[in-house]
Amino acid sequence: MTPSDNILCCPVCDALHEVGEVPDGIRLRCIRCHTVLAVGQPEAIIRIVVLATTALILMSIVVFYPFLELRNGVFTSRASVFQTVMSFSEGVMAPLSIAVAFFVIILPVARLSAIVWALGPLSFDRPPLPGAKTMLRLAETVKPWAMAEIFMVGVAVALVKLADLATLSMGPAFWSFAAIVFITALQDTQMSKYSVWTALDMASKR
Repeated sequence: MTPSDNILCCPVCDALHEVGEVPDGIRLRCIRCHTVLAVGQPEAIIRIVVLATTALILMSIVVFYPFLELRNGVFTSRASVFQTVMSFSEGVMAPLSIAVAFFVIILPVARLSAIVWALGPLSFDRPPLPGAKTMLRLAETVKPWAMAEIFMVGVAVALVKLADLATLSMGPAFWSFAAIVFITALQDTQMSKYSVWTALDMASKR
């Protein structure tokens, strides 16, 4: 293989491929493990932007709508994620409250917003907004720290422990959060770095 700027390494098996322009509707797969390496740029960009926008809308439901409802006799308690975070905002538990808000709400919203900022105009075939490349790098940097799925695991553990003590029902925020975890995972599978950065570079040179 001759030196080229279009050499792409498979993230799974490390096989090297020389990749040119990917036509719309075409997916390039690794010749060794068949992992999707690149997707036609318009298709990839539109899917990523739609999924990120959907997750942002659902996040507004997560923050302010009831997450869980607990009933024990005549006692009923409802709480949103925002109320749960604020309930630990005083005393020695304040750092925990800040950490939960940061990793479960602020970082996921920041990452999704950065993706929409960087790639949104490209989905309408328009020039990128100022700082688009910086925002896309930010989205990639904070990805390991946006821990929505970890929060759902914690909720699942709590549900198992509380099931014998009270009657639990899930509110709209719970199902919205579950949908966000699924959408984020789907978005990550669709987000081909090669296709995204190539599209952003080409749009910036127009």
